[in-house]
Amino acid sequence: MKIRFQAVYDFDNDIIRALRRLPPAIDFQTGHEAGLKGLNDQEVLAIATREGRMLVTHDRHTMPWEFAQFLSIQTSPGVVLISQDLPLSIAVEELLLIWEASEAEEWNNSIFSVPL
Repeated sequence: MKIRFQAVYDFDNDIIRALRRLPPAIDFQTGHEAGLKGLNDQEVLAIATREGRMLVTHDRHTMPWEFAQFLSIQTSPGVVLISQDLPLSIAVEELLLIWEASEAEEWNNSIFSVPL
């Protein structure tokens, strides 16, 4: 099954817009579309998991700990950490590579940083 992405509410929407313009269209939901405004990390992780979406965030400070706590009670499609300092073109290229070259199941319960 192809990866379906879920951005946190404050994720850089330029990255999402760029990916959505590429053929074929990547299933990448914004935090706004998912109604994530004001939710804590555990709630966001639960929604992404319920929807079968890999969470994409810039939060390298609290998300790794929150993800570990989340995994202690349930499984997850995974989390991608993207540096806010990463140029747009590289962020898009890396996410596209992940989407094209792998299946969703390969990332279950994983947290990793981009670039790989």
